[in-house]
Amino acid sequence: MNVSQTKASMPRELMASVVVFLVALPLCMGIAIASGVPPAKGLITGIIGGIVVGMMAGSPLQVSGPAAGLAVLVFELVRQHGLPMLGPILLLAGFLQLLAGRLRLGCWFRVTAPAVVYGMLAGIGVLIVLSQIHVMLDQAPQPSGLQNLLEFPGAVAESLPTLGGGAGWQAGLLGLLTIAIMYAWEKLKPARLRFVPGALLGVTAATLASLAFTLPVRRVEVPDNLAQAIDWITPAGLMNLADPTLLIAAVAVAFIASAETLLSAAAVDRMHSGVRSDFDRELSAQGVGNMLCGILGALPMTGVIVRSSANVQAGAQTRYSAVMHGVWLLGFVVLLSSLLQSIPIASLAGVLVFTGIKLVDFKALRGLGRYGRMPMFTYAATALAIVFTDLLTGVLLGFALTLVRLAFKAARLKIQVVPTGEGEVELRMAGAATFLKVPALTKALDSIKPGTRVYVPLGNLSYIDHSCLELLEDWGRANQASGSRMIIESRGLKRRIEGQLRTHAGMG
Repeated sequence: MNVSQTKASMPRELMASVVVFLVALPLCMGIAIASGVPPAKGLITGIIGGIVVGMMAGSPLQVSGPAAGLAVLVFELVRQHGLPMLGPILLLAGFLQLLAGRLRLGCWFRVTAPAVVYGMLAGIGVLIVLSQIHVMLDQAPQPSGLQNLLEFPGAVAESLPTLGGGAGWQAGLLGLLTIAIMYAWEKLKPARLRFVPGALLGVTAATLASLAFTLPVRRVEVPDNLAQAIDWITPAGLMNLADPTLLIAAVAVAFIASAETLLSAAAVDRMHSGVRSDFDRELSAQGVGNMLCGILGALPMTGVIVRSSANVQAGAQTRYSAVMHGVWLLGFVVLLSSLLQSIPIASLAGVLVFTGIKLVDFKALRGLGRYGRMPMFTYAATALAIVFTDLLTGVLLGFALTLVRLAFKAARLKIQVVPTGEGEVELRMAGAATFLKVPALTKALDSIKPGTRVYVPLGNLSYIDHSCLELLEDWGRANQASGSRMIIESRGLKRRIEGQLRTHAGMG
């Protein structure tokens, strides 16, 4: 796009940036709260994602910032290792992303099976819902999804004045109000106002209601000076990266953030007809952004589909919209931080509950059903493992199930013994003849009568391993005395098998 075209599009970019800013503002704070860190850290990540990554991004229309998909992992890391170690972990994760981008490995982060990705997002969505329903009641979430589920009835009882004597029910009503407005707006919004985000309307309504009725609920704590929210990385923190568990955590953050970013970039490309994404450049930009977030002690970032789709739908055509949304975030936090301090935390938790529900995509599950039951099982197993164990275990289980499926698919073999004439049969095999199919192949050979001429065409095999070749050779030698003869027909393989037969004969 030349200079004149850029100038002509600036009003549209400006409008789109305002829309993205309005979507990003509540999400940045809500995701930070879900991650167990102060809301200001989410805002810092959103600012870096807009201004820095927006200028460098390989996907011009994608918007970067804190992502719900990493909230569960960050919450666990902060709980186990403390907030000061988040920066070093993120610095190393960003460096790995930058290195992967420079080595042009971007495409490899997109080979993850869709069933694993959708299952991961569904599991994360369930965990977000289970944790944030506690936050909606002005209570602290528990460390695991199962604990959140088991202790929810007690949390509700504690929040009711007639049972526990608490005032959490008022915060809960604000959260439910936010969710109701977001849902209604999604279903009923006029076409002319589709650019107005439901999250902003919900949070605004809940904030006004809490102020009008002077409700005693917890509110967002944002420092008057954004610099107070920065936790600079320390040499001592860097030295702690020698701990293997922290190295594994950094690799997990890098992989999940990269996969989510590049899948989002691919989805954004399908929404417009403009410049396509450069995945390696995008990966490098994300690496730089996450390294900066690590240095400042902020949240990790990814490319995020909710803000990106809002950007495209608002008419953005260049990267300037994403960059300006970061400028608006910075200006709002610096100049109007007092307004943020009026927002009830329960309302932001409601935004996250609604977002978590949306992550459990049943349409994606039904779509996977077109490819058989195994992808659906992988989706469910990955999601449940994440909910009942942890994010890394669930993702690894999903990968393991995918590999098992590929192994069994690769080892599939169809065997038929077909009569072709008097005293002649054809042993037909299609697929991959591996050691796993030796019992089935043995059963087929045992069904052949003595004195039969056996033709074995190998042209329909994608692969045959040494165990199956030896089985055919052994059967041919063992049945020669009864008048049976085996003829293996395949170019190259025939010569190889005959050579092996002569070798065995010489050794005998």
